[in-house]
Amino acid sequence: MNTLSNPAISPEPSERFGGSIERSSIAFQILERIKSALIRGDLKPGDYLPSETELTQSLGIGKSSVREAIKMLQAIGIVEVRRGHGTIIRREPGDPLVDPMAFGMILARGMTRDVLEFRAMFEPAYTLQAMTNATDEDHQRIRQAIDDMATAIANGEQTSRHDVSFHRAILHATHNPMTIRVGRTLLELIEAALETSMQTLPETALNDHKAIYAAFQAGDAEGVRRAIEESAKSWETNLTYRE
Repeated sequence: MNTLSNPAISPEPSERFGGSIERSSIAFQILERIKSALIRGDLKPGDYLPSETELTQSLGIGKSSVREAIKMLQAIGIVEVRRGHGTIIRREPGDPLVDPMAFGMILARGMTRDVLEFRAMFEPAYTLQAMTNATDEDHQRIRQAIDDMATAIANGEQTSRHDVSFHRAILHATHNPMTIRVGRTLLELIEAALETSMQTLPETALNDHKAIYAAFQAGDAEGVRRAIEESAKSWETNLTYRE
């Protein structure tokens, strides 16, 4: 049974989503209604959305608009459609087919100075968060990324993938889905610059990673900040300012 449509347990769908809506941009309005319901706590992760028929009747709209809204929510990783059961709000965001935040940051990256400033602020913050939360497995993953990078450099096979693996390993060690999502988007934005760095200054990049991890492993917050600041001197030169 869909508990969200049971008045003894929770508000009726029409109350939860604010009643009928106007015809313009209907799918987007449904998204806003669902977002508001999540913010208010009327909907929670793990809850099922009202059925397609319930939403159609309570909001006074066609099924095609409801289906479009559900597809949009699926695309950004908010809901999961379970055949024979209904549409459930994910407990954690899934891997989105389309990431609006990523596209927004990509479109804004023409201001490269903004990307550099954001990285300079964000990288020390997530690295320190990871330093606090990292497990033994996380430390092994970070060390492996450094070893793989060293091997690739020794064989002349280094690419941005080896650089990214190190940063992804640290991001993973935060165990914070929001930090990981923002960090992955940032890495996508700077991957071309990392490729340049790996082809022109591979040993410098490797030594930077070793210095960052040495402070990280020692639990030296100030040392982590210094190592990242020193690393920034080399990777900043691989991004061209576009004002």
